Amino acid sequence: MLPPAMTSDPSRNFGPQPLASLMQERGLVPHDLVRASEDQLTFKAVSRAMNGRWLTPHMQDKVRRALERASGGTYSLSDLFAYAGSGPPP
Repeated sequence: MLPPAMTSDPSRNFGPQPLASLMQERGLVPHDLVRASEDQLTFKAVSRAMNGRWLTPHMQDKVRRALERASGGTYSLSDLFAYAGSGPPP
């Protein structure tokens, strides 16, 4: 049996996010966001963002800024994350 810290917490998984669709429509892959980012952004963070794992507002903003640089568009967090603006899961 896994320790509690290693089990999956379903309250932190929100399913595929609008970010994934926007990236696909624009022909972007996670590497494009990591390369475009001026912040420390990892492939793992981008993958988690696309798959709907809960990210802090600060990390959501890093992903948003990277997407804007990679695509040339302007987005709000609610354009990218279905759970944007809500607090951390209980």
